Amino acid sequence: MPIWRGRAALAAVVMFCGLVPAPAAAQDVEWRSYGSDAASSKYSPLDQINADTVGDLEIVWRQSVVPEAIRPDADFTPPIASQNTPLMADGRLYISTGLGTVAALDATTGELLWHDLPPGRDGEPFTRVRQTRGVAYWDDPQSDDARVLAVVGSSLVALNASTGERYPDFGDGGEVDLREGFRRPVETFGWGSAPLVVGDIVVIGSFMTDVTNASMPALKEMPPGDVRGFDVRTGRQVWIFHTVPQEGEPGNETWLTAINEDRASWEYTGNTNMWAWPSADEELGYVYLPLSTPTNDYYGGYRPGDNLFAESIVCLDARTGELVWYFQAVHHGIWDYDFAAAPNVVDIRLPGRAEPVRALAAVSKQAFTYVFDRATGDPIWPIEERPVAAGNVPGEWYAETQPFPTKPPPFDQQGTAIDDLIDFTPELRRDALEVFEQYVTGPLFTPPSLVDREPGGTKGTLQMPGVVGGADWGGAAVDPETGILYVPSVHSESVIGIVESEHPRSDMRLVVETLATLQGPNELPLFKPPYGRLVAIDLNRGEILWSVANGDGPRDHPALRDLDLPKLGQPGRVSPLVTKSLVFLGEGGNAGVVVLNNVYGGAGGKMFRAYDKATGDVVWEKTLPGGTTAAPMTYMVDGRQYIVVTLGWEDMPSEYVALALPD
Repeated sequence: MPIWRGRAALAAVVMFCGLVPAPAAAQDVEWRSYGSDAASSKYSPLDQINADTVGDLEIVWRQSVVPEAIRPDADFTPPIASQNTPLMADGRLYISTGLGTVAALDATTGELLWHDLPPGRDGEPFTRVRQTRGVAYWDDPQSDDARVLAVVGSSLVALNASTGERYPDFGDGGEVDLREGFRRPVETFGWGSAPLVVGDIVVIGSFMTDVTNASMPALKEMPPGDVRGFDVRTGRQVWIFHTVPQEGEPGNETWLTAINEDRASWEYTGNTNMWAWPSADEELGYVYLPLSTPTNDYYGGYRPGDNLFAESIVCLDARTGELVWYFQAVHHGIWDYDFAAAPNVVDIRLPGRAEPVRALAAVSKQAFTYVFDRATGDPIWPIEERPVAAGNVPGEWYAETQPFPTKPPPFDQQGTAIDDLIDFTPELRRDALEVFEQYVTGPLFTPPSLVDREPGGTKGTLQMPGVVGGADWGGAAVDPETGILYVPSVHSESVIGIVESEHPRSDMRLVVETLATLQGPNELPLFKPPYGRLVAIDLNRGEILWSVANGDGPRDHPALRDLDLPKLGQPGRVSPLVTKSLVFLGEGGNAGVVVLNNVYGGAGGKMFRAYDKATGDVVWEKTLPGGTTAAPMTYMVDGRQYIVVTLGWEDMPSEYVALALPD
């Protein structure tokens, strides 16, 4: 839950505009974690902006993701698709800048307060490194020590929250080299998400490149994607969790020895990253890891077996890194069905149960919602192992079954069938069928297939949801007062065709040809809408309450504009914000993101909306300068509520834009 804190008004701050009248002892409501809190609720109890007042929202300040004062030179152009979401604590916003460094802004004006530069570089421009989606905040309840924790390049840094100064006794001279401490040497390290502080432990994942195709070197031995915990005060590595279990560890037996290999696959397989951010139950002291696919995403012949803990939710004791429980959603993954976002921690009320149940809800690219008792890992509703088909790829190892939750129902299309093809007009359906017949099709978990170069041969498997479909890194938001989960979903298919590697450095014979863009008829999608939707799921009953299209989609297409169609939905990748009475959702950017289907008019849009939480009706919408490229957040300072969104567009460098009610 957001932190409520009494606070005197900031002195000597030039206000961009007036404040809403507030009581003399106004309370601040903070947003201290990427997802609002360790539970990743993306929820705030604020209701100053509500159904009656939201129509009066206006832009009150704007700030570049690389403020002018810190740009390396006058010709520098900030990125156009920043995915960074600020934190707010003690009247300051903390950001990962478009340079990949850390800065603080005044929460009421957007004014730059401080900017971190590495030691010895004071006054010099900093070479850009990977920008992350967020930073972490921690304060010591026994002192005035308040810190911002961030991954900058390949280092973990701790900064004084008030001044931006580094702590010289943190790590080695103020930073921890994250390339060190793995089970085998790692030359490069990167991570795009936000750290999470649980108690006195900073939990960090990793992003080890897992994208390969026929023209890239495909290596079976890749860096490990292990998850680690560091002491928040000293930077000491306290624990490491091997996402590919090593000898003697639970799950090691699920990594078999491939044909013609003299080593078991656990000895060389890497990746299996936590490239998303985790969530936690601070009372239990447990952290929940959303893990991804091992090396290689689409061909697993070099790693036979179910491959724990890939594509799993893993619960660890945050203090020690010890395994508490796990659930694997995909056995021997060959679909790139990573868990792409933190699971949501929420208490729910089940029929016939007097006491609330401590639950964990994990949404997935497959459009499933897995719901567990977060203390034990027991499913709230049965999850069935159902038989799935094998494929035709030589040397591949196929799991005989995959897990299917019985409740809640899927929130988007699963699998590909003729009945799913667009049928706005007979001509469009005919053309869609011609495209459809060029691919291997079937239900969810239809495996990747060989590309057949012969006349009439198939071009690979048509996968739905695709690798960026369903619930991607935008994740879900949950209302802790009602147990209702709000899930944006992208209707996006992928073509997964397996071919021989063309690269001389590859030691994998078979790889995906490319993450092909599927062209439907006349720049329209192949399947029926909606192409972007917002779904409300009652976690107390495991039922979908409502599902609505988010945005117009391609209904202005020349072939459709006279058909009087309802909203078809924008397929941009977006993230929700839930408040006391509303759900806020953008349409996504149109550049710098992976959208693997061509849609007339583009994937994203510039509209920002407020939905009624109970019905899904649009209460308000406003065209903003760009599309939302990150998760929105909200906070209150001196009695005034702000909503901050990160925007970008192909012709608009990314900015933070703050909305509030007028004076």
